This record gives sequence, C-alpha cells and structure tokens, in this order.
Amino acid sequence: MALGTATAPYELRFDAGRICLDLLSTTHPEERLDSVAVLRAWITGSGLVPADTALAQADTAWLAAFRELRDQIGRLVRGWSAPRARAYDFALARVNDLATPAPPAPRAVRDGDGELIRQLDGPPDCAALLAAVARDAVDLLTDPVARAALRQCEGDNCPIVYLDTSRGRRRRWCSSEVCGNRERVARHRRRAALARA
Repeated sequence: MALGTATAPYELRFDAGRICLDLLSTTHPEERLDSVAVLRAWITGSGLVPADTALAQADTAWLAAFRELRDQIGRLVRGWSAPRARAYDFALARVNDLATPAPPAPRAVRDGDGELIRQLDGPPDCAALLAAVARDAVDLLTDPVARAALRQCEGDNCPIVYLDTSRGRRRRWCSSEVCGNRERVARHRRRAALARA
C-alpha cells in the first residue's frame, strides 16, 4: 500500500514522544492524513481513544480540523525559539482556543473476563479529541525541560520534530531504523568510494 493511503496503524508513526508531535509527523514523507479512514487509524493508534472505539461520526470536517491543528502546532514547535512573529501569535491563540473543550472522559469498566479496561464515557466528538492534542502541545511548550528536549531530525530532508529522551540527549534521528540507517548507508558508500579512488 502506498504511503498516504495508509489505514493500518503500523504505517503511521507514533515515535516522536508526544501526541502533538506524532500528529506533526503525518506530513512526512508526504501527506498521510489524506482520508477519513487514515484519520480514524491515527486517532486510535495515537491512544486518544481505546482501540475498539467507534469513530463513525468522523468526517471530512474532522480531517480538515486535525490538519489545521497540525499546521498550528508546527508553527509553534518550529518557531518557539523566536516567538515574536505574527504567525506564531496566531498559532498560539488558535491552539489555546482548541485546548479549551474538555477532552474525552475515560472510564474504567470490566470486560467479559472481568479485567479492567479503558472505555470512553460516550462517543468522542471532534472538539474533544482536538482538545486532547492541543493540550498536549500546550503542556509541551510550557514545560522548559520538555521544550529543551525538542529536536529536529538530522536526516536528509526529514522535517520530523521529536522529543529526545535518550540517555545523554544525543539522539540525532527521528528513527534509527529509517533516517539513521540511511545516514549509515550513505557514510559507508562515501568510505567505499574513497577507498576505490
């Protein structure tokens, strides 16, 4: 299946360290939130809702709203070191507005085997889910320790921003298996070319 038409959660990335950064990652290597089905997979895969939550009410308006939140978060995350621009102020106001509604209310209920599982109090609406992601962005940007751990991938043409929680804060790539592996292969090829010369 081609990127951008993903409906399986494994084709979406959830390794940036925060839900708001995982949403930001849906633009690389190309637009991944290109359908309501993919948005539903992202919402479930991100952990915003339990896996068995029906998201039948999700529609193209939800898709547009999540993309708009993603754009505003991108402006904030990439511009936090120089927050005097008008676009930054607009993005900050917009994310604050989107964070206002109450996020989906979880409940602990027993499943068929008597185990406690998480379930939502009712079907989540778009505003509640957007609020959960927007609140995550507010928490990230107002936490000096977390903000200091923000990194942009050093991979060629990789715009992914992640939270570096590695020991020693030396993580260089969004994914060692993807961008890190590409860098190692490129380094090997350069050494091999030098050895032949």
